[in-house]
Amino acid sequence: MSPLPSAADEEAYVVLAPRRLLRWIYLVRIAVATASFGAALLLTLFSDPLSTFIATVFFVTAMALTALSFVRTEVNRIEPSPAFLYLQLVHDLLLITSVVHLTGGAESQFSALYILVFAAAAILLPIGSSLLLAMLGSVLFVGDAFFVSEGDLSGSLVLQLVVFTLVAVGTGYIAARLQEAGLGRAQLQAELARMQLRAADILANIRAGIITVDERGRLLYANPGASALLSIPLDRLIGQPVLETLRENSPGVADALTEHMAEGKVTNRKEGILRRSGRTVPLGITTTSVSGDLRAEARATTAIFQDISDQKRIDALNLRAQRLEAVAELSASLAHEIKNPLASIQSAVEQIGQRPQASPDERTLAALIVRESGRLSRLLSEFLDFARVQVARRDRVDLRTVVQGAAALAGTHPDRGEHVRLSLALPDDPAPITGDEDLLHRAMFNLILNAFQASPPDGEVFVSLRAVPADARPAGLTTPGASYALEVRDTGSGIPAEIADRMFEPFATTKPGGSGLGLAIVHRAIEAHRGVILVDTDTGGTRFTVLLPQDPITLGELA
Repeated sequence: MSPLPSAADEEAYVVLAPRRLLRWIYLVRIAVATASFGAALLLTLFSDPLSTFIATVFFVTAMALTALSFVRTEVNRIEPSPAFLYLQLVHDLLLITSVVHLTGGAESQFSALYILVFAAAAILLPIGSSLLLAMLGSVLFVGDAFFVSEGDLSGSLVLQLVVFTLVAVGTGYIAARLQEAGLGRAQLQAELARMQLRAADILANIRAGIITVDERGRLLYANPGASALLSIPLDRLIGQPVLETLRENSPGVADALTEHMAEGKVTNRKEGILRRSGRTVPLGITTTSVSGDLRAEARATTAIFQDISDQKRIDALNLRAQRLEAVAELSASLAHEIKNPLASIQSAVEQIGQRPQASPDERTLAALIVRESGRLSRLLSEFLDFARVQVARRDRVDLRTVVQGAAALAGTHPDRGEHVRLSLALPDDPAPITGDEDLLHRAMFNLILNAFQASPPDGEVFVSLRAVPADARPAGLTTPGASYALEVRDTGSGIPAEIADRMFEPFATTKPGGSGLGLAIVHRAIEAHRGVILVDTDTGGTRFTVLLPQDPITLGELA
């Protein structure tokens, strides 16, 4: 990579800017015209009226042209056009030729002023135009020398004229090549500035946190994402040691930076924790080295980290779905194998208990067996329902109406807790979705009833439904298009840790006498609609969040 331009280079580029250079041209032109006019008045007013006339004409034209040009470029702020620049430089060539003529022609010491015009032309005009002006200046100089000497050119004078012409053309060419190189470097600077702005914009808007520190642990750079994730105003800590500050709430990031700086150990997708608002958030951390950073330290270390709680949740969802699919297949097989023999046993026992010669004890035992067989049969039916959860119909359904109906039914269920209130927050407009209305109603009813049962007496259940744009879904979710989010939150004591990891598995329940199939069936129903169900639980209650795509690509059985 090319080195950045120095301060001297940048100052030179500013000085050579067209508008700035024109100001210098105005000043030099006025000075030369005024000096020439003054000299003519003092020295040749009476001895050479023609010289006085020439000096006066060029003084007036120089003043008029400069005044008009100044108004155009400085007062009206009009960008100089090529024709405008040609006019300025051709006039100055004629002005310098008049000065050289009045001061002795080819032997004048003021002939070096031509070089200034050639250099200005090389900066302001394209290469071809600047060379053309150099040739014009040479013609004017040679023509004036021939006129002053009345055609009597000595060998030394001819040699002087040839050298001047070569110097003029060579100066114009070299200045033009320098202009081309300067433009190339200016373009490189502009492109580098655009790249830096683009990179800064990307880093400022990226969701991941990025922190760069030097070998002493001083903060060199932090993007807004890092400040937001860590809840620390890192922009105020630039140039200060930050490792101990980071270690207070994100020890994983601080340790990764320390290990990289001390041992050169590269961290790649290491998992750390972030303490935020009384809870821990998992972070994914990667470190890398940056050499030759902008503050001229020999080496800097960058840590890139992001909240991976959504990703871990998605991984857990995928694992849960695979586990439930295997359980569903096994449940279906076992239920079929057990239910038929069980029906035979139940029928045979009923007949034995109804025989006239059966004793009272036999009738009691037969009734017990029939009752327990019926309970086992109902359990097997639930297993079959769990295994066979599928979308039987594909209709356009108003999810708002489904949720409202499920909430009303759960609110009148006899297993509802005592005096538990229901708070509904539903959209004013319909929430159309493609799916099986009966299956969706069953899933919503189970979720809301569970919330009622989990809430304490005089507690409250919160149910809300809202639309979620495709770009606002949690990272890692693959539900197609826009979705609806249903939240069901209770005010209970939360789900015990030993149950939380397997709450969607069959038999996982905290209810006395519960089969533990309710949430498993809910999960299967949501999966059948290509949605996901997320859980957040603590001592203040449990929140279930169901995300359902408005138009799932395919619907059907998962097992």
